[in-house]
Amino acid sequence: MRTVLACAPLRIILFIGTSGWGRMSDQIEETIRKFALQNAVFFKGTANPKAVVGKILGGCPELRSKAGEITPLINQIVAEVNAMGLEAQTKALQEMDSSMLVKEKKERKYELPELEGVDGGVVMRIAPGPSGPLHLGHTRVSILNDEYVKRYGGDLVLRFEDTNPEKIDPEAYDMIPEDLEWLSVKCNRRYIQSDRFEMYYDHTRKLLEMGHAYVCTCNAEHWRELKEKKQACPCHDLPVEDQLERYDRFLNGDYAEGEAVVVVKTDLCHPNPAVRDFVALRLVDAPHPLTGDKYVAYPMMNLSVAIDDHEMGMTHVIRGKDHLNNTFRQEYIFDYFGWKKPVYYHYGLVNIPDTVLKTSLIRQSIGQGEYSGWDDVRTGTVRAMERRGIRPEAIRRYWVESGIKSVDIQFTWENLYGMNRDIIDAEANRYFFVRDPVRYDIEGIDVIEGSAPLHPDHPERGERKYRLEDPRTVFLSAEDSKLFTEVGQIRLKDLCNLQHSLPAKYAGDDVSVLRKGVRAVQWVGADAVKATLLMPDGTVSEGLVESGVVSEGSEMVQLERIGFARVERRGADGVSMVFSHR
Repeated sequence: MRTVLACAPLRIILFIGTSGWGRMSDQIEETIRKFALQNAVFFKGTANPKAVVGKILGGCPELRSKAGEITPLINQIVAEVNAMGLEAQTKALQEMDSSMLVKEKKERKYELPELEGVDGGVVMRIAPGPSGPLHLGHTRVSILNDEYVKRYGGDLVLRFEDTNPEKIDPEAYDMIPEDLEWLSVKCNRRYIQSDRFEMYYDHTRKLLEMGHAYVCTCNAEHWRELKEKKQACPCHDLPVEDQLERYDRFLNGDYAEGEAVVVVKTDLCHPNPAVRDFVALRLVDAPHPLTGDKYVAYPMMNLSVAIDDHEMGMTHVIRGKDHLNNTFRQEYIFDYFGWKKPVYYHYGLVNIPDTVLKTSLIRQSIGQGEYSGWDDVRTGTVRAMERRGIRPEAIRRYWVESGIKSVDIQFTWENLYGMNRDIIDAEANRYFFVRDPVRYDIEGIDVIEGSAPLHPDHPERGERKYRLEDPRTVFLSAEDSKLFTEVGQIRLKDLCNLQHSLPAKYAGDDVSVLRKGVRAVQWVGADAVKATLLMPDGTVSEGLVESGVVSEGSEMVQLERIGFARVERRGADGVSMVFSHR
């Protein structure tokens, strides 16, 4: 008898005889072949028979009882498909059902845990030191805070912590907001600590008046030795009147740099020596880029941050666990003034390998002419990420997935590249780029025609159409030219086969030669344009790229068998590209 099984999306028609299972129709074989071709195209030319079995049986549960009988046929068809080669597989699937060339994207959900103690909106902050532009490590705290403010509503504060005048780059006051804007991090309040010195001085005076601070003129090394022994220095318990008199002299610059500091008292018997009495103000002779010589007394981070976090109304503070001791110190100031403390989170440290992050080293290399600028691709700055075509959405996904747990993590570039690939793959049309090109003229045919999709998942975008007539000239990379010389035969991807000679000989368009081990190589025609490809190590590859890149609408392209690249400059005279990743 004939039984029709409507198994969405397969809709397979089976013929079942008296034995319970008759022969399978041509329609079944066609369906299996489609899914085998699709699996092969999606996985670089090799279909997985188990995956195809799962697709067939998953779409048609009625066949599961016959898995033992249908599986051998699937294995046979998969073996045939795998012998075809990727180019032939793609063309075959295009002819059978072009819609199956489009991958179904599975959206992955990235979500941070809820914050504790949220009552309405939140106030959070990003607090960079303006020593240069942001680098990849800085993006973590920026994105995590931004994510939470966007979730709960409220304010995200940008606070320039510029109390170390020797390390300030004046241009950073503009570069950092630009970097945050590129990251889509929106700060709706902005402060500069060097504008707030008088407020820090006032709070310090109050601490002195309450007996919670002292002006210390002891030798710095001796002071630290006493702390280690849980002992107070001679300045610790001087009368408040003496402390205030010393403080006035301190602010007036009567002491030289290094002769005196203002110290916040904590617990000299605290089990953690780092938490015992900490310096709140120091004297600095160097001029400040914004305030010049106006001030000589400079607040240390723990004083200025604690005061600012209160005055700016911080509800939650997220930072690395390397700041844990700073949190303990700052909590003393909150307690002395009776202020409500923010809820603190300390995420684990991250090691970012194989990149230069330190702004002082980058600045030095720029000054020495080793790096071209802050966007040099050998660095880990946000500007370098932008130049390479790493999308801010990918960076955001990476840090959200990393979360705010206290465990240390190892940053992996491959994971970031994978997230970036998910974003840029759909927009990046495919082109050939040939390094160190070697010319070949072709004889044995008058006209050679071929085509390749601009994007295999988006046939609606059209094709790159090739017509070699006058001249019948192609260019191969020096590496592929050497291979051509050694093996004697190659296939020009999406065009034709060649036999080696000078000029080269046309050898037909039979893609089955790929099954015999003939290599398919990239190539460009006589209309190609000059191109350079800047690599992450700073080296530059020169060559030719398909002319379509000049009019390409997207800045991102995929150079076949090389990787993704960002088109930095284009024109009739040539194209400059920056390599992103594979």
